[in-house]
Amino acid sequence: MRRENRHFQRNNFDIKRGLYIVGGVLSLSVIAFIAIFLIYGSNKTKSNQLAKFNTSAIDDYANSIEETSSQMGRTVNEMQNEETNIITNEVTNEVSNQINTNTTSEDKYAVNTSNVENKNEEKQANAEEEKKEEEIKDPEFKMPVEGEILREFAKDNLVYSATLDEWITHNGIDIAAEKTSVVKAAADGVVKSIKNDPRYGLTVVIEHTNGFTSVYSNLLTAEFIEEGENVKQGQTIATVGNTATFEIADESHLHFEILKNSENLDPELYIK
Repeated sequence: MRRENRHFQRNNFDIKRGLYIVGGVLSLSVIAFIAIFLIYGSNKTKSNQLAKFNTSAIDDYANSIEETSSQMGRTVNEMQNEETNIITNEVTNEVSNQINTNTTSEDKYAVNTSNVENKNEEKQANAEEEKKEEEIKDPEFKMPVEGEILREFAKDNLVYSATLDEWITHNGIDIAAEKTSVVKAAADGVVKSIKNDPRYGLTVVIEHTNGFTSVYSNLLTAEFIEEGENVKQGQTIATVGNTATFEIADESHLHFEILKNSENLDPELYIK
């Protein structure tokens, strides 16, 4: 009887030791798999996959322990609960750390992107401001013909007109020039009109930037240009004639005016 008891106790001990060994091997296997996936998991997608795998592994491990727990009793259940809690906490902490790391990286990237966009907007604003300053710069005028000024600008004063034999105002300057002398554009602009004025004869009007306009009168011909054409400073636009009825008795000359927003200015103040 004693021999049978000893034999039964020995078998029972062997069974328990075998179960402990199996449980230990399973625990080490699970921990090894978890460690491998935690080491090589580098982004949010892998972290999610790892979490799923760990959960599956933990479930398998729990099922295995549950099968052996009926034979090993309460001690095995306690070991299972303790190891399961440890593994679950480790997995949860690791996944949480990786999610926080990825979120921080995304936040930094968003901040960097915002800074780049702000700098680009600032550069664009500065470029537009510089361009705007260039656009509002007044044009620099040059003499349309070379010659002496016969009659000066007299908007607020009266000058004598030999043609009319009276004192009148004069909204431009008369530049001495022989007939057929070449007349050049005083500045870059667009030909607004080519017309026969009842007082000043054949006249060319050129529009410039910032509301400026130049007027060339007493012309012989203006066949070198056409309305709407862009002209450059110094480009030939006409020839001097004698078509101004208000100045027909004067020496051969070019009548030249400069206006800004339809107001006559003294050309001598703007010609350089």
